[in-house]
Amino acid sequence: FVSNKDKVIFAVATPAAQAVATVAKNTPIVATAITDFVAAKLVKSDEAPGGNVTGVSDLGPIEAQLDLLLKFIPNAKVVGTIYNSSEINSAYQVEIFKQAAAKRGVEVLEATVSNVNDIQQAVASISSKVAGLWLPTDNVLASAIPALVKVTNPVKLPVVAGERGMTEAGCLGSISVDYYEIGRMTGQMGADILEGKKTPAEMPVQHVATGTPVFNLKAAEAIGVTIPEELKKGAVLFQ
Repeated sequence: FVSNKDKVIFAVATPAAQAVATVAKNTPIVATAITDFVAAKLVKSDEAPGGNVTGVSDLGPIEAQLDLLLKFIPNAKVVGTIYNSSEINSAYQVEIFKQAAAKRGVEVLEATVSNVNDIQQAVASISSKVAGLWLPTDNVLASAIPALVKVTNPVKLPVVAGERGMTEAGCLGSISVDYYEIGRMTGQMGADILEGKKTPAEMPVQHVATGTPVFNLKAAEAIGVTIPEELKKGAVLFQ
């Protein structure tokens, strides 16, 4: 892209954005599906990026996701999370989740993975110690949800995910940002750059305002959970 002298580069997810930003120092970059641009060292601040990178965050409503999980396990004292510790975005989300759990008097057990081959062993290591599982928007986990639920479903462990796609792939539910809307916002920022309206340095990082409840009815059936009707109202239901 740099040698082609492209006028703007789009990058999806933190690892891709970091790789592009390392090479393309002078090309405008619009990154998307980034949990936290500052933690990923892509911008100086969300309000004033200051360099050649800007974009749209996909940070979901993590506290709301925790509250959703606790609706299915109301007396839980310990919940678990699994994530790729080498992904900055994942570690950042887990920290938010742990702080939210602490405010609710809930302990969090962590298990980390480095690739998809570690997932089933990581789940097995904590599944008997936790009442439920929460997953961040982690690239490794997102690619292997079917493998994960092969372990969680037999032990009837509810799994709330960080986003819609992971729920559709087999997790019980989520309160998810709208990735179609994130894509639209990202494209508009790129268009503004191409039209010369603004530079990345002066374009604040954008965030999606709200999240939508999503549930996987097959996953609920597999673990013997009934999703209350009030939770289904306004939710996206995967059959």
